[in-house]
Amino acid sequence: MDDLLEDLAGGRITLENARKEMRKRLYVQGVSNLDFGREGRTGIPEVILAEGKSDEHLIETVASALDRGDRALVSRIEEEIKDNLLGSLDGEFKVEYDRDARFLILRKKGFTRPERRGRVGFITAGTSDIPVSREGEIIAREMGCDVRSFYDIGVAGIHRIVEPLRELSDWGADVLVVAAGREGALPTVISGLVPVPVIGLPVSTGYGIHGKGEAALFSMLQSCSPICVVNIDAGLIAGAVAARIARGGGRS
Repeated sequence: MDDLLEDLAGGRITLENARKEMRKRLYVQGVSNLDFGREGRTGIPEVILAEGKSDEHLIETVASALDRGDRALVSRIEEEIKDNLLGSLDGEFKVEYDRDARFLILRKKGFTRPERRGRVGFITAGTSDIPVSREGEIIAREMGCDVRSFYDIGVAGIHRIVEPLRELSDWGADVLVVAAGREGALPTVISGLVPVPVIGLPVSTGYGIHGKGEAALFSMLQSCSPICVVNIDAGLIAGAVAARIARGGGRS
């Protein structure tokens, strides 16, 4: 809040405008207690999880986000629910929807993107890992990072990783997010070959004993090559942490 106090003391904003901005940054009690000050504190924007919410609660929550800010981010929202939501909202905004990630972005006119800084590379072991990886890619972009992605280069064809790693190195990636299901070996292999931080993203692909991402998670946690590991299917978390690293500790 220091910036508001300084602007108020310097006469650059009125007391009423300062009050309005403070209300936007504080928690707002309702069906969902949105944290509008999160991005200012941490560099990570508030994201509304659609999964598990009723249509009524989701509409109210997204409307509140758009009423108090210039952007609403909605994760894990099915296309049919997305269409119902858009038909229930008032106002004009630009709509972006990623079908793979099931991620919806609504931007009002005048929205200002964060300053571009930091580069995050995303790699998936298989094509089935793309939806979870895409969730991470989207949040990293929304946090102001440049993103580059390579898909389906798992250890079953180990030769496939050579060219993507060369391209990511030449591009200047600051951090890599590596998504894998089944045995989850790819992040360990890549971490042993690159000089930048690697975040292991276990994905709920695979079957049999400890399937659905469990074996991948256990394997990544036991990695002999240093990596950071997030929870199963936690693409958004992986992307947000990677963006913080790439941007230099999360300072936007």
